Amino acid sequence: MSIANADRKHSKKRDAILECIRSTTSHPGAQWVYDQLKSDIPGLSLATVYRNINLFLREGSVISVGVVDGEERFDGRVAPHPHFVCECCGRVIDYDAPELPVEFFDVMENLKNLSHTQDRFVIDYRKTVFSGLCAECAHKQVKTTA
Repeated sequence: MSIANADRKHSKKRDAILECIRSTTSHPGAQWVYDQLKSDIPGLSLATVYRNINLFLREGSVISVGVVDGEERFDGRVAPHPHFVCECCGRVIDYDAPELPVEFFDVMENLKNLSHTQDRFVIDYRKTVFSGLCAECAHKQVKTTA
């Protein structure tokens, strides 16, 4: 069940946690959010951060990028968009690639539309995650093998 953002109680802690996630493109985990806020918010606990992130996920204020290096990572940019995850350093990058052919997105949308005609499932969201080496890690790998 989704909780409307306007219907939930606001608190300084909750607002700060959401703003922290939305203010970065690093796709943080709960521990990172906690580390950023703990000195400014007395009484903040890691459990409070997790509880509020779960609330934001349910209401759609943040999305989960997935688990990277054993920690779930989040994004305050909720419109569907691809991500790239570096298999070496664990960096998560928004992949706003205009070079992706429009046909790629057409295929994804067609799959979503097709699922509505099937009895097995209904797709209401797609998550596209590419993986490999970021430019920095690829450069380091080239240097070490040269």
